[in-house]
Amino acid sequence: MNQAPYVIGSYVVTLGGVGLYVWHMLRLARKMAARVPEKDRPWT
Repeated sequence: MNQAPYVIGSYVVTLGGVGLYVWHMLRLARKMAARVPEKDRPWT
């Protein structure tokens, strides 16, 4: 149990970084999707 704070901290940093990356990519995708003309949007 001596190194539990390091392990937990590593998980927090890793999952936090992945979460921020996913949030950024989704925000960017929404911004880019708004540029696509209405007739070329197969997902709507």
